[in-house]
Amino acid sequence: MPAKGQMLTPRKTKGARSEYALFEGDINLHNRSEVKEKLPDILGRALAKSWLDLEFMERFKANPISTLASAGVTLPDTIHIEFQKPNSARPKVVVYEQPEGSKFKLRVFYLQLVMVAGR
Repeated sequence: MPAKGQMLTPRKTKGARSEYALFEGDINLHNRSEVKEKLPDILGRALAKSWLDLEFMERFKANPISTLASAGVTLPDTIHIEFQKPNSARPKVVVYEQPEGSKFKLRVFYLQLVMVAGR
């Protein structure tokens, strides 16, 4: 795992261009603070990749945690991720924490890519 404050670099995968990969190496996140620190960068890349790769978007939409696991991201069992695509074309990823034995999910953060053009 990169040192605190160090950016994650794209993962190089066989047969895939590195700019479409999520990061280099495997990432094991163990608790809420690690999730809040490291996961936004990874999910931002996943959202960007979903705009470019419809097959990836369908996999990520169907099961975000499994898709991340196949890319080498290990999350705590208490973390849940929802891919939401409301009527707008801008998908959103919401990360929740559901403590063991609880029926309630607490939102940790969410990400949504927004295109902004300026002149």
